[in-house]
Amino acid sequence: MDFEVWAPAAGAVALHVGEAEGPVVAMERDPVRPGWWRAEAPAADGTRYGFALDGGPVRPDPRARRLPDGPGAMGAVVDHSLFRWDRPWYGRPLPGAVLYELHIGTFTPEGTFDAAARKLAHLAELGVTHVELMPVCSFPGTHGWGYDGVAPWAVHEPYGGPPGLKRFVDAAHGHGLGVVLDVVHNHLGPSGNHLPEFGPYFTERHHTPWGAAVNLDAPGSDEVRAYFLGSALAWLRDYRIDGLRLDAVHALRDDRARHFLAELSEAVDALAAQTGRPLFLVAESDLNDPRTTGPRPGGHGIHAQWNDDFHHALHTALTGESQGYYADFARDPLAALAKTLSGGFFHDGCWSGFRERTHGAGLDPRATPAYRLLAYAQTHDQVGNRALGDRRAAGLSPGLLACSAALVLMSPFTPMLFMGEEWGARTPWGYFTDHPDPELAEAVRRGRRREFASHGWAEEEIPDPQSPATRDRSVLDWDEPGHAVHARLLSWHRELIALRRSRPEPSGPDLSTVRVTYDREARWLCLTRGALRTVVNLSSDGAARIPAAAPHAEVLAAWHPCDPPGADGAVRLPPESVAVLAVPPAGRAVRHRPADAGSGAPPDRRPLGGTAP
Repeated sequence: MDFEVWAPAAGAVALHVGEAEGPVVAMERDPVRPGWWRAEAPAADGTRYGFALDGGPVRPDPRARRLPDGPGAMGAVVDHSLFRWDRPWYGRPLPGAVLYELHIGTFTPEGTFDAAARKLAHLAELGVTHVELMPVCSFPGTHGWGYDGVAPWAVHEPYGGPPGLKRFVDAAHGHGLGVVLDVVHNHLGPSGNHLPEFGPYFTERHHTPWGAAVNLDAPGSDEVRAYFLGSALAWLRDYRIDGLRLDAVHALRDDRARHFLAELSEAVDALAAQTGRPLFLVAESDLNDPRTTGPRPGGHGIHAQWNDDFHHALHTALTGESQGYYADFARDPLAALAKTLSGGFFHDGCWSGFRERTHGAGLDPRATPAYRLLAYAQTHDQVGNRALGDRRAAGLSPGLLACSAALVLMSPFTPMLFMGEEWGARTPWGYFTDHPDPELAEAVRRGRRREFASHGWAEEEIPDPQSPATRDRSVLDWDEPGHAVHARLLSWHRELIALRRSRPEPSGPDLSTVRVTYDREARWLCLTRGALRTVVNLSSDGAARIPAAAPHAEVLAAWHPCDPPGADGAVRLPPESVAVLAVPPAGRAVRHRPADAGSGAPPDRRPLGGTAP
């Protein structure tokens, strides 16, 4: 078998095969590729191997596909041809998708790929189209969010390693579900990262919140770019992943004429053409830069991006919170929500008080298909980075959760749910780590408590990230959907997703057709897309008369029973309630459901999980 490694500064490289003390093969310089070393040695699937540079300790291959004993130990050969895929799969494209973000380690008590696969029938019945996995790259310890990964080519062994991921993807495809994987190219974890020993993977030319930046434009950056490009393509090719979510691309500092993201998107498009499967990239970006999803060559060609502006506007409208970055949206939450629903970005070149400068640039609503923006009410970031990891259900009534679901799932954007959101899960989802290094563990613990102490929290109230109990509290409670109020929310989400998939309006690409009206005092909002009207009454004080311009419209879905609009086109909604209406074509009568039909039950305004802090 051929082994190779890039180590441009090394004077000698030795290949260790079998065990660290096993056979040693002196590697030779590649005569064609500068900085590369090559050797041949007998090996098969599962064979351990590693490299020693200039007589130093044995390190795992930076491109190791498997790390059976963790990031600090030797890697293992993976023969991808040995896995037998059971389900033929031709892919699921992003347009028309409904995504579901989940964390393998807390989706089930077992925290494994195989355990998560046993819950896929629930997701298929829910109606989502893609499962978005938080990072599964290898990281030190057992439990963590995954964003401290140190081996971008390897699969976290406690989850099930490469075979476990393949079984999960195969099972998901068997349920008709695509799989999206969150990958981190902007930094590596603080422990177990041996890349700097091999080459200039990082540069002091740029700095990020995690320290020196990944080297995308300094000397040696050609190979570093190839390293991350190869990793991305390997997930899509070898594991039949359907798309990648790119973490914090604003931290990919790259001053070269051709940005790394453009190079990546071009490579993914080429692989899609080669495989005949639709493949896509979704970026997380704090820049509000239309170039992120703009077509190449002027743009980066990324297929979609998360839209935090929509989340922040919706969050402030529902909760009234105004701290930190919510302040810009809290000045007039319904106006902010209307702006994001119809224009995509809230910060489109306007002033940001939080940043104390103007921010972002406007999207062209006719040139930017609406599906290129993702809409969500909760994500791992927006839940887990709260002091207690409290979900929306901890402080909002079921009615407001129903309103939130409708605004996400009937939005013009690609909707995404966070695991358990569909039933109003009460389990918190906190920040948890499992750093084996005691000094690093204590630094993380102190830093977390110090951060929230500055916002008025007592240190003893902040869960210890290193405590196993913090992870255990974050595991979903799968008994909850059997309880009445949770079952009703779950049914509501299923109804909305089915409605979205049955109608052409929500997934239409033309963002310029979206119209939003609202009343900031009465706290109602009406979202219009073609013949559809999504009307919400966020007020807890009384019923609202909402002029929806929908005379004699049909009520397609309603959280509480409501009569269809009369000749005046107005709909009357109870407090904390939502309905979706369809305006009939001119001259066509509609048959209305009786007013007591629908999802209704008496209004319940109690939060599902107590009072939010």
